[in-house]
Amino acid sequence: MTPSVDDHMTEIYYFVDEFLKQHPLLAHWRHSPHAQPQFSDGEVLTLALLQGVFEVATLKQTYRLVAHNWRAAFPHLPSYKQWLHRVHALLPHVSGLLATTATHPSTAARLYLVDSKPIPLCHSIRHGRVRLLRDEGAYFGKTTKGWFFGFKLHLLRHIDGRVLNIIFTPGNCDDREPVPALVQPLNGGVLLGDLGYRGPDCATRVAEEAELLLITRDQAPAHKFVLSQVRQQIETTFSQLWRQFVDRVFSRSWHGLWNTLQLKVLYYNLVHAGIVSA
Repeated sequence: MTPSVDDHMTEIYYFVDEFLKQHPLLAHWRHSPHAQPQFSDGEVLTLALLQGVFEVATLKQTYRLVAHNWRAAFPHLPSYKQWLHRVHALLPHVSGLLATTATHPSTAARLYLVDSKPIPLCHSIRHGRVRLLRDEGAYFGKTTKGWFFGFKLHLLRHIDGRVLNIIFTPGNCDDREPVPALVQPLNGGVLLGDLGYRGPDCATRVAEEAELLLITRDQAPAHKFVLSQVRQQIETTFSQLWRQFVDRVFSRSWHGLWNTLQLKVLYYNLVHAGIVSA
């Protein structure tokens, strides 16, 4: 039986509410001495995570769908601007929620995948005049599909599918630069990367930082097919994130962009962990 939207709301709200109860200090982010608002932080984040359930391109579409069809579930729903302001004010909460899902059992296989994808901030037709988020690091980069303007999302994935870490860099950043920081939470194992991660310097830094053996396709030509089959799993992860429009987050601030991307990865992890029904 396919779970309903109400089922998804309940699952997401329970997870978020339990997290907030276990971290009461996060409730002190407000500077106002007034009582808690009628529309709780748990409801704010639950509504934001419903974007993954609805598979719509923007948070605004998510808000409108809830306001028009599930208003009874959110009787104290504020205006869209008020809600969006609170979503982005809860960035530390979103980061904390993501961290709780970005783990794997210590007994699990120590096999990891690393890759990056562009996060364009505009369509290519606007490249000649784009200035959006330049002060925050947005820049031109190039992929096999051509030029883009924006950032790169670097992703570390466990072989079982869980996203363990993400890092955001300018579009022209070499894929090898953020790898040591990306693998910092790990302690030993094997890391598979594409040809963008080849080179002795990257392998040495990864080994020193997390005792990982970095393997790229050119290092094991005899096993090229097997490595390609394994690495295809991270492409599947990106495809699932693309279904959540992770490449079309046209935020006008770095803060909003980063928070929205974390929400999308968080929803992916919740589904993969079985916390939210697929």
